[in-house]
Amino acid sequence: MDWGMKNRLSRIIKPNGRCMLMPIDHGYFQGPTSKLEKPGETIKQLLPYSDALFVTRGVLRACVSPAETIPIILRVSGGTSMVGKDLANETITTSIEEAVRLNASAVGMSVFIGSDYEHQTLSNLGNLVNEAERYGIPVMAVTAVGRELEKRDARYLGLCCRIAAEIGAKVVKTYWCEDFDKVVNGCPVPVVIAGGPKVDTEREVFEFVHDGMQRGAIGVNLGRNIWQSPHPVPTIRALRHIIHENGTVAQALNIFNSVKNEERKTIEV
Repeated sequence: MDWGMKNRLSRIIKPNGRCMLMPIDHGYFQGPTSKLEKPGETIKQLLPYSDALFVTRGVLRACVSPAETIPIILRVSGGTSMVGKDLANETITTSIEEAVRLNASAVGMSVFIGSDYEHQTLSNLGNLVNEAERYGIPVMAVTAVGRELEKRDARYLGLCCRIAAEIGAKVVKTYWCEDFDKVVNGCPVPVVIAGGPKVDTEREVFEFVHDGMQRGAIGVNLGRNIWQSPHPVPTIRALRHIIHENGTVAQALNIFNSVKNEERKTIEV
């Protein structure tokens, strides 16, 4: 691996081998997602606790200050929407030259294994890796299952992650599942946990992230369960403790409640 590739990866994955990545790319197929109508305002208070931002070029240019030092993972696939026929029918929408112009530390795209567009999205990944390797830019593959959520088990996700790694992804983002260690152990590159749909309580988030970390994940790429939370800063600070400090669920809950109480006192004053 060349120096440039190693350097870019080191911006995203910290010296302890862990990472707290925050995606705000949801609008590329969902439009103005709840709590992400104004991305710049949403992320302002969360950036100090994030290790990298997963974002499209449009939102990056329009909503993120060039003075920010947070590493950027550029979303480069798309071409479908929630009202379209099939979310899996994606293509590459952003060039590697654009990623270089935007000083991205990595690029990311989705693959839809088991869908009608499996071959297309895996070919997209292969072509993207070919281009990215020329410039020393790591590729993160997102193993999306779209509407086929019943496939979210260790056997299926393990298949997705291994194929993405075989094609050349340097990092793979996938959903947490039972027996998550089987997914990680079958993937020769680092695995980060996706947040998936918004859950009901912060405890649920802390529990699946903690379990995933214990089973070999290096971190998370988690958005909605942070910025759609009624208490986003307490949530991300608690998650950061699990990821970077090997914290327990109980410790995370204590941090969450402590920071939440501090916020309440500030508002009251």
